[in-house]
Amino acid sequence: MIIVPGPASKDLGFRIANSMGIEAVPLEFKRFPDGESYFRFTKNLENEDVVIVQTTGPPQDVNFLQLLLLIDAARDLGSKSVTAVVPYVAYGRQARRFLNGEAISSRTVFKLLETVDIDYFITFDYHNPEILNYFKNHVENLTAVPSLAKFMNGYSLKGAFSLAPDDGAIELVKVASNILEGDYGWLKKTRDKVTGEITIKVDNLNVKGKDAVVFDDIISTGSTMTSAVKILKSQGARRVYAACVHPLLIGDAKEKILREGALEIVGTDCVPSPVSVVSVAPVVAEALRRHFSM
Repeated sequence: MIIVPGPASKDLGFRIANSMGIEAVPLEFKRFPDGESYFRFTKNLENEDVVIVQTTGPPQDVNFLQLLLLIDAARDLGSKSVTAVVPYVAYGRQARRFLNGEAISSRTVFKLLETVDIDYFITFDYHNPEILNYFKNHVENLTAVPSLAKFMNGYSLKGAFSLAPDDGAIELVKVASNILEGDYGWLKKTRDKVTGEITIKVDNLNVKGKDAVVFDDIISTGSTMTSAVKILKSQGARRVYAACVHPLLIGDAKEKILREGALEIVGTDCVPSPVSVVSVAPVVAEALRRHFSM
């Protein structure tokens, strides 16, 4: 097996290889003056099980096209199998048509991935898991929440309240609460289909004097996480932390969340960021060992 770290997940790719004790093959990569990407594999891939590691966070379009180029080239160069480790899959929000005329972007992404002939596909905490049914190849939607919760335990947070900022993250906080050994709850969030404006209904969360962690799959602009932190503080929570699998942190998202009272934001290296302190490399390594019976 050969691990190939893509430009968007270079560090994670090498961490996976180190976790497995196998070779990581660096790419020769450059950009042409007009911005197009150039790749060359630096090792013969013929009859090899090739694992390409490439997230598709911002800039999504560039990183996604690079992923397609790498997969197609690996297949064309005679690899025995091609595995794509894509910790964050872009365009995952739109799983169905809410308004007439909308593109179902998540479905289109997987249609494109099918054209390059992937044998095995690994991702983490995909935003709309039902869309994965469109993908005809072997897919594993792993979770990074146990890794996040175990990391949070290092902050003496045993018994902390785990909060989901909406009902879409309920399963995440159930997993986290089992590890933190505390209660859990969620907020009722609705989004206007036209304006995108979010309304949150707040119940009594029973967090007065308790530590709390808000768990979510994605932090993008930080608006949802900011509201959740603010609600926890207003209801008397003691220490509040924010944790997410995919820390996109667009613009001043990090500053907004901390300003509302979060002591820290903890993310994973599914998307490289200043808060990506938890690595998913061991989880990927275990999935690869299981799949390839190593």
